[in-house]
Amino acid sequence: MEHPHPEALTVKSPPSVGGGWQTAGMLIHDLVVTTDAVAATSSRLAKVDSLAELLGRLEPDEVSPAMGFLIARPRQGRIGVGWRGVRAFEGSHADASTLTILDVDASLQLLAEASGAGSTGARTSELAGLAARATAEEWDFLSRVILGELRTGALEGVLLDAVAKASGASGPVVRRAAMLSGDLGETAQIALHGEPGALEEVGLVVGRPVLPMLASTAGSAAEALALAGAGAASVEYKLDGARIQVHRLGDDVRVYTRNLADITSRVPEIVAATRSLPVRDVILDGETLSLDEDGGPRPFQDTMARFGSESVTATVLRPWFFDLLHLDGRDLIDEPLEVRLGELERIAADWRVPGIVTSDPDAAERLSKEALEAGHEGVVVKALDSVYAAGRRGKTWVKVKPVLTYDLVVLAAEWGSGRRSGLLSNLHLGALDPDGEFGEPGGYVMVGKTFKGLTDQLLRWQTEHFPTIEVSRSAYAVHLQPVTVVEIAIDGVQRSTRYPGGVALRFARVKAYRPDKRPEEADTIQTLRGLLR
Repeated sequence: MEHPHPEALTVKSPPSVGGGWQTAGMLIHDLVVTTDAVAATSSRLAKVDSLAELLGRLEPDEVSPAMGFLIARPRQGRIGVGWRGVRAFEGSHADASTLTILDVDASLQLLAEASGAGSTGARTSELAGLAARATAEEWDFLSRVILGELRTGALEGVLLDAVAKASGASGPVVRRAAMLSGDLGETAQIALHGEPGALEEVGLVVGRPVLPMLASTAGSAAEALALAGAGAASVEYKLDGARIQVHRLGDDVRVYTRNLADITSRVPEIVAATRSLPVRDVILDGETLSLDEDGGPRPFQDTMARFGSESVTATVLRPWFFDLLHLDGRDLIDEPLEVRLGELERIAADWRVPGIVTSDPDAAERLSKEALEAGHEGVVVKALDSVYAAGRRGKTWVKVKPVLTYDLVVLAAEWGSGRRSGLLSNLHLGALDPDGEFGEPGGYVMVGKTFKGLTDQLLRWQTEHFPTIEVSRSAYAVHLQPVTVVEIAIDGVQRSTRYPGGVALRFARVKAYRPDKRPEEADTIQTLRGLLR
């Protein structure tokens, strides 16, 4: 286990280029050509080959920004430029390609750092300069990078395979390093330009979040027990809360979301709970949610409101922990769950998610019923011999929900009528198509519409927010960037000739928006097609 100095917990910005342009290095044009080739094929091997060839030509200082551009998540994060800002500079571009990866990285850094008096003008000037230096094709690419909607089929798994091929490293070693570092750019940098054996040395670092382990889905506790394997399993409440990962190094506590965003300043009660534990350093996995006066869970949106607010509201959050990744100098991710839970019980018994260890399907069903009656979502069944597979979804963790729910992406919203006149209401819903089986690789396939479950508050929010991510509009609908994830409950699916994926949702209704999830985490069209009988 590596322990960083406290300031290592803060990401430092690279030196400013003062608004000037780099003159050497790989051109953005090369990324455009490669991503076009990747998007044009459904062959995973062909995608990997194209990306590996590109990665092999990058200089060390180009690797991290290039990886961010390829997955439309620049290392600067959100830079505060929306669709209108990007669209304002369409139409006036360079004839020849001169813009480099480092040029764009420096420009995005200046945009991200601009604040205070005069920052609006400075940002406009910087963005205008970037647009003028780009060709039309490059600006289309950069616009989608800035807006987070690049759809090339270059999903993270494909990119990691490409990193392995370009570097000659083992695929499993590359994937493990990416999971533990939580940073594809850093992983690629080490693989391509690090010392021999450096990838194998990437491990847990207190203060650096890792990708969370994910669960598969089953229709009943009995089915989940069977999927988790023979013998007893840990059957735990599935809370209707938000995933958290908590790191403590001495008195320094950091709290991260499932997307690895640092929300420490917004959740002081979780910080206090973690500081109360009898440990020196620890990494905990769990959930948090707010409770009502009777101890029952408040709506999911109340919890997420705390994540999105810079000020602490009256809503009180309570953490529940269900896994332990590191304890006092000892990494536990490769230990069986049974060992991890034993240590968790020893240090944080009062903060554990309720659950039992059993091999009896009836006992598991009773706990599921108890969880539902308490207002939670159901249960998660976990194999006692399972290791912590960061960032992966396997059969050793299986969640059980009484209602089928799927995370889909909002593609458009229709204007309402009657009581909803003037409000954006009926949602067009899309499922991820990672391999381009029914359209563009990495794009979204429409599977249905719904306005059910939308409260007045959500209708107002949609009407205010959706125009800020508008792509186009017609007389009856506003078409959106595919960046908003919504949890949808359904009674099933049916065959459809109306939608390109051949499947339509049955009795879809909105459960909650999921700002904690990225659009590439949405459920796939193949998953929905698997429900057809």
